[in-house]
This record gives sequence, structure tokens and C-alpha cells, in this order.
Amino acid sequence: MVKIVGINGSLRAKSYSYQALTLAIQRVQALGASTEILDLRQMQLPFCIGSDDYPGYPDVIRLRETVQEADGLILVTPEYHGGVSGVLKNALDLMTFDHLSGKVTGLLSVLGGQANSNALNELRLIIRWVHGWVIPEQIAFGRAWQAFGEDGKLLDEKLSKRLDQFAESLVDHSRKLRGVL
Repeated sequence: MVKIVGINGSLRAKSYSYQALTLAIQRVQALGASTEILDLRQMQLPFCIGSDDYPGYPDVIRLRETVQEADGLILVTPEYHGGVSGVLKNALDLMTFDHLSGKVTGLLSVLGGQANSNALNELRLIIRWVHGWVIPEQIAFGRAWQAFGEDGKLLDEKLSKRLDQFAESLVDHSRKLRGVL
């Protein structure tokens, strides 16, 4: 069984990014993967200063160990000013090649306006730089305030099917790359 860890890059209380992550995690679980969410809203992480140690911040150790033990990742970011949220970028910067290298990664972004791939492309570069593997399927949830129903589910059936394909690709590639059946 593969383990997929999801990281939400938004600190908003009613985060659309977290809603997207929750849906993706549910789809991955339905395919037999074990999952864990690292909700950055619940963690105390310092600004990265390029150090190996961050005394007084046990969540840095938790972040690093949880990601290192994962077979795959789901990274979700709101798109701020055409790029990745500072919160998610900082969390990634707190890790090293030891934690991120070889991870199969699925990328999701959430936007208030029209869907585009700016933040997704930026995340793709970051993960490639640390020797991770990004699946080809990626989703930008444009006009997020219209994408989710009151129950948190996606309103657009085509978008929901794309999320199914995303989950299938992530689990399948994680299994293949990590040699887990």
C-alpha cells in the first residue's frame, strides 16, 4: 500500500485549497492508498533560514519525517500574485533533497479568478529541482468560490472526473515508482 501525504498551502480558516485537498485525499483513499494531511494551519513552522535545525519547532521534524516516509505527495496552493503561496513555499524550503527526492507529486491550485497554470508551473519547477516526479495531470480550480457546493463537493462533473483521473495517476505512478503493489 502506498502512502500519500497532502499539504495545504493556505492559512485561511475556510480555505478552498483545503477543500480541494480533502476531495483529492478522499479519491486517493478510495483507490486503496493510506493518507495523511499536513494542515499548515495547525502547524507552527518558522521562516526558513537555511538551517538543518530549528530548535523549538517540533513541527519541522514532523513535516520532514512525514514527507520522507511518504510514497507520494499532493501539494495544493492558492495562487497569489501569479505564484505559489509563501506558506507552501516556506514549508518546502524547510525540507531538503533527503525529504523530497523521488516523491511522486500531484499538484493542485486554487484561484479566485480564471484558471491558469502559473502556480502549478512554479511548483513543477520546485519539485523537479529537488528530484521529485510530478504527474502530468494537474488541476487549477478557477473561480473557487463557484467550484464547491455547500457540502464541499465539486459542482462541475467534468472537474470531478479530472480529479478522479488525477488521483488514479498519482496512486498508479506512486506504486510503480516506489515498487509498492
